[in-house]
Amino acid sequence: YALAISPDSKVCFSCCSDGNIAVWDLHNQTLVRQFQGHTDGASCIDISADGTKLWTGGLDNTVRSWDLREGRQLQQHDFSSQIFSLGYCPTGEWLAVGMENSNVEVLHASKPDKYQLHLHESCVLSLRFASCGKWFVSTGKDNLLNAWRTPYGASIFQSKESSSVLSCDISTDDKYIVTGSGDKKATVYEVIY
Repeated sequence: YALAISPDSKVCFSCCSDGNIAVWDLHNQTLVRQFQGHTDGASCIDISADGTKLWTGGLDNTVRSWDLREGRQLQQHDFSSQIFSLGYCPTGEWLAVGMENSNVEVLHASKPDKYQLHLHESCVLSLRFASCGKWFVSTGKDNLLNAWRTPYGASIFQSKESSSVLSCDISTDDKYIVTGSGDKKATVYEVIY
């Protein structure tokens, strides 16, 4: 369902439909480990900027964090909806989660602080933090691209596209947002602030 590459580009993590997270050595092209925990498909993934922690979301309504040095699960967060997308803030502390029930939730990585954001009208298909960590974007089946302030989710802007927005990314300099939509179109937005 989803892939992540370690910051040193040596390892690839793949989310599998059986809930496992497969860890691949890219140089040798071999499977080196599997993280087991999700009881249904692992749908989304992100890795901390220092490459020590992995976050995964699943169709089992959970988000899990994994210690990559020790190869074990650290935390589990339970939700009332399937997890379709997530992003870990590059500056640390905050994790944003996009759900099938149209909610976006922003959680603190180590404290119980949590914010619920309600602007999407359908499932949240992708989510990405800006490199600076001060804002993030989410996209949905409702044709919307939303930009939010980290962590409390004040709306920065919203754009409606002509079909479902399936994916998004932000350039490393935070100046451009690109989306991929269901009508086979990529849209590039210039961020001016």
